[in-house]
Amino acid sequence: MTSAAPTALPVYISALSKYYGAFRAVDDVSFEIAAGEFLTLLGPSGSGKTTLLMMLAGFARPNAGSVRLGDREVIHLPPHKRDIGMVFQNYALFPHMSVGENIAYPLKLRSVGRAEREERVRRVLDLVQLSGYAARRITELSGGQRQRIALARAIVFEPRILLMDEPLSALDKQLRETMQIEIRRLHDRLGMTTISVTHDQREALTMSDRIAVFSRGRLAQVATPSDLYEKPANRFIADFIGESSFIPVRRTPEGLVYGDQLLRLADAGDGAQADPLLMLRPERLSIVRPGQVACDEKRNVFSGLAQSVVFQGESLLIEVRLDPGDVVLVRQSNRAGEAANRPGAGERVDLVLDRPDARIVSAEG
Repeated sequence: MTSAAPTALPVYISALSKYYGAFRAVDDVSFEIAAGEFLTLLGPSGSGKTTLLMMLAGFARPNAGSVRLGDREVIHLPPHKRDIGMVFQNYALFPHMSVGENIAYPLKLRSVGRAEREERVRRVLDLVQLSGYAARRITELSGGQRQRIALARAIVFEPRILLMDEPLSALDKQLRETMQIEIRRLHDRLGMTTISVTHDQREALTMSDRIAVFSRGRLAQVATPSDLYEKPANRFIADFIGESSFIPVRRTPEGLVYGDQLLRLADAGDGAQADPLLMLRPERLSIVRPGQVACDEKRNVFSGLAQSVVFQGESLLIEVRLDPGDVVLVRQSNRAGEAANRPGAGERVDLVLDRPDARIVSAEG
């Protein structure tokens, strides 16, 4: 149980589709997952991510397409023959069994001898930091402990691929964030290919090597967390990954313009977008007093009126109506040094957006 990296498998998904009558839950999805990669399927409810995971696990049969684990086509294989570990959303632990019996269950199904079962249970409990819990009842465990036991049961038979369906959704915020780090560390130690489903963008950004974003059954974009955040393919992704405001811009012979202002951009898009939008991340905007900073080749400056200031603990969220009428959000850190630039509702302000942070996205998607 120290490293499964040499046996990790790549996953190849090709033209995969799942229909329920006229409804296309998964619609012609194709992409690859590298051996040992941690990939998260991310999207809103009904986007197709869980249906795709169930097809990978063998619990749902696709209407079309191919799933290969390494060089083996598995579409027609039942779940227990796919060499996949699975962590379910509700953990699916057996309440009438002890912790040790729950973890050993997959080994028992595979006819592993009692002595080896006990040794593997002991090792995997060490791995999830629950040594000495083998005799405990499931009803005696906290939510975080149950999550670890479910994870231990999924990896005890050393699968080459691990699937997780919303594994942290039942935990409170603080514990969920702690477990994100622990699961990532465990993945790095074991090296198995891991595919997780979540609707929580922060969880996906924290845990993943890459993220596959789904919308209405289609794969919208697959990229690293940083590329997905910095270079979203369209408004849907920019809006779903992090906070964003969007203002409409128009193309002119001189370049892209907002109001009567020529924009200084890091990325002006591909030139073919029907309705280009300037994406504004709240944390990338700075608030200054009117006229304090001039617009030049390195930055954009927008004038407007602060409408509200909302205290959110570590930061403040400030709503500003720009002079052309569009409303944007600005996030300002809650530090003493920022207090001088903190506007009140009804005050005139300027917003500064540095050129490297100014990116155009498509309204489509």
